[in-house]
Amino acid sequence: MRKWRGIAFGLAAIAAGTAVAHQAVKLGPDTSVGKPSLSVAAPGATAAALPAGSHELSKTDVDAWLDGYMPYAIARGDIAGAVVVVVKDGQVLTERGYGFSDVEKRVPVSPETTLFRPGSISKLFTWTAVMQLVEQGKIDLDADVNTYLDFKIPPRNGKPITMRNIMTHTAGFEETVRHLIHDDTVPVVPLDQFVKESLPNRVFDAGTTPAYSNYATAVAGYIVQRQSGQSFDDYVDQHIFQPLGMKHASFRQPLPKNLQPFMSKGYKGASQKAERFEIVDPAPAGSLSASGADMGKFMIAHLNNGAGLLKPETAKLMHEYRYDVIPGLNRMALGFYEQGINGHRGIAHGGDTSLFHSDLTLFIDDGVGLFVSVNSAGGEGAPRALRERLFDEFGNRYFPGKPVTARVDAETSKKHVQQLAGNYFNSRGIRSKFLHILDLIGPVAIGPDEDGKLSAPMVTNTGNKPRRWVEIEPYVWKDLDSDEKLAAKVEDGQINRWSFDTVSPFMMFDRVPWYKNPAWLAPTLFAALGLLFLAAISWPAGAIARRRYKAANAYEGRRLKLQRIWHGWQWLALATVVGWVTFIGVGFSSLSLLGGPLDPLLITIQVLTPIAFVGLLLLAGWNVRQAFVEKRRWFVKLWAVALLLSAAVIAYVAFAFHLVGFGTNY
Repeated sequence: MRKWRGIAFGLAAIAAGTAVAHQAVKLGPDTSVGKPSLSVAAPGATAAALPAGSHELSKTDVDAWLDGYMPYAIARGDIAGAVVVVVKDGQVLTERGYGFSDVEKRVPVSPETTLFRPGSISKLFTWTAVMQLVEQGKIDLDADVNTYLDFKIPPRNGKPITMRNIMTHTAGFEETVRHLIHDDTVPVVPLDQFVKESLPNRVFDAGTTPAYSNYATAVAGYIVQRQSGQSFDDYVDQHIFQPLGMKHASFRQPLPKNLQPFMSKGYKGASQKAERFEIVDPAPAGSLSASGADMGKFMIAHLNNGAGLLKPETAKLMHEYRYDVIPGLNRMALGFYEQGINGHRGIAHGGDTSLFHSDLTLFIDDGVGLFVSVNSAGGEGAPRALRERLFDEFGNRYFPGKPVTARVDAETSKKHVQQLAGNYFNSRGIRSKFLHILDLIGPVAIGPDEDGKLSAPMVTNTGNKPRRWVEIEPYVWKDLDSDEKLAAKVEDGQINRWSFDTVSPFMMFDRVPWYKNPAWLAPTLFAALGLLFLAAISWPAGAIARRRYKAANAYEGRRLKLQRIWHGWQWLALATVVGWVTFIGVGFSSLSLLGGPLDPLLITIQVLTPIAFVGLLLLAGWNVRQAFVEKRRWFVKLWAVALLLSAAVIAYVAFAFHLVGFGTNY
């Protein structure tokens, strides 16, 4: 649903959810950017009346601009088809289809009827449904959500979860990937079953840390279902789609038969065959299928103070609420998140399935909405680049602003970069299950480059190149080539948290504790595995050498049996490591494999892990004892100690990163 750019975690977490965001430094527009005096040309305005560098936001100009950009962008990105919708002042300004919804049959994209999968933009419909029930007094934003459930979400440190926490992604749940997305060869998991069986652990206290959660959104949808007395699908049909006349939209999986002919095919690339229809198990978080025209109707409703859906004061609460974690960065509203450009306030949401990639932005003070969706994963991050450039160029073309010129002096900035330097864990991660090992394998590093300037390798630009950061105010950096900002939170003179505009509303980066720091632990682990491998191959290598040179074995009887057990356990430990690597590598090659097909492998390695690694540690201790008792050469003693330390490191990592544990809910 929402995926965010550059994250090596590779969850394709429908998301995550998991958002293109570029905005605001303070509660209002960033006055340092400079908002032009006229944001959108009034009817009949001439080009001379527009701010310098801007273009009239008219159908003629937008169509010409889009027709110059989109065909090249989709062809260059190996994308089969796309739709773009722009609304203004309560009307559709333009809606354009590009490419094909079915490449083989050469069916062109129709903005009026072709259905796309906007992924986590679905959440905006779920939040709208929640707020309708808030208006009716059936949901209290600040009540314990257990009030509305027929199962219990345990408190953490005495703090329950509220709907406000869920809508701001601060419920504290860790990430989950099982039963997230798969093709339609596997039935959808019913919503009530999903929320009860997939309950993740809470790793943050409620209201303290943004951590994007598809599961939490599914819970919100389940509450809508229970409090309304209707299924979630029926509720959205009757209370959102019907009032807005959205006839080409549905959350249902599979699609109703009357809509199936309009569904765009999904592609890994336009040059490849079409894939099967995707099923999103946390359906309220990402199962929507909708045409571009219908998404335009939804944008118009929210831009018009919720007209047709919500009371004006309710819509205002959704749009203007701000959950501020790090000053200077984009923040969560209620369901929407901030995204603006050149001082123009925007609220938005992005969404991704494995195949479809979309963004929706409302320039809320200007009465303008922009929606884009593509039906292919494309090549080399093409959907991300297309969407980001579309947003940036649209904003710069129609809402130009003055560049930021403020700078923190070079010496002070170098000191701030040094304070920030280190390894960090993503708050949208897995902390209590075995996939926590991904944090060790792929840490998020930040620090100075060779000139002492800020370098954040994982925060790349649309060309997948490093951004050029300058510090514009203490602990706030801006990319020289865009509105993107990065900022750190300073407490008691220390920096332990940072984020950047694209993800800051729902994702933080927290400094890794020393005892889990990949800077020393990862190379130590790899060295330990290397020593284990050398020890393991020394067994067959020694046997071959003895046979060739007809040398006698140094051990016999019971001692020989124990030595063979020791070497056999080394191979068992290596086999367990290979099992984990295989599970993670194969599982993340396709998220559908994480919904059950790999369970036999997972259960096997979960059983083997404590046996293999604890046994290895005990036998390594025995080996050290034997080396000294038998008064072996100093090299043998040193080698035995090294193997004991290696076994200790491997066992430590297995326990610290939760490889030791059982269960298939992850």
